[in-house]
Amino acid sequence: NTKTKTEEKRLYWQLHSFQLIQHYTRIPNKMSADEVAKAFVDHFYQTFDTSVEGLSGLYSPQSMLTFEGNQVAGVEQIMGRLRGIGPVRHEVKSMDVQPSSNASAIIIFVTGSIKIGGDNSLHFCEMFQLVSTGPGAYYVHNDVFRLNYGL
Repeated sequence: NTKTKTEEKRLYWQLHSFQLIQHYTRIPNKMSADEVAKAFVDHFYQTFDTSVEGLSGLYSPQSMLTFEGNQVAGVEQIMGRLRGIGPVRHEVKSMDVQPSSNASAIIIFVTGSIKIGGDNSLHFCEMFQLVSTGPGAYYVHNDVFRLNYGL
């Protein structure tokens, strides 16, 4: 059952997120937005580079991805788009973090380089809005990705 598998993956991410948070601080409920963002970014790009399927638990049916101007919504649509990119390697150069207007959400802006299929590196930027579903548990509500040409 696809719905059950999606829920299992989401629960896995919540548990894994909690474990990542514990790694960065001994008081999970008092983590700063920067600490949550650092744990998330490390996990997201390491997982993307090694096994894109592991990202499915980060998204929910309400999630939206805009990739190079093309919008998709929901876990299956997002994962289809991410799978379609092929093998990648990311190198994060910078990360900026802000609290969102909702106290349980965080905005993360990442810049870096990406190799797609072993080709030359390209610059990219990506913005995430993480929304908390409970102590130490987040999902990606919004994800916006752009390649930066001519830099």
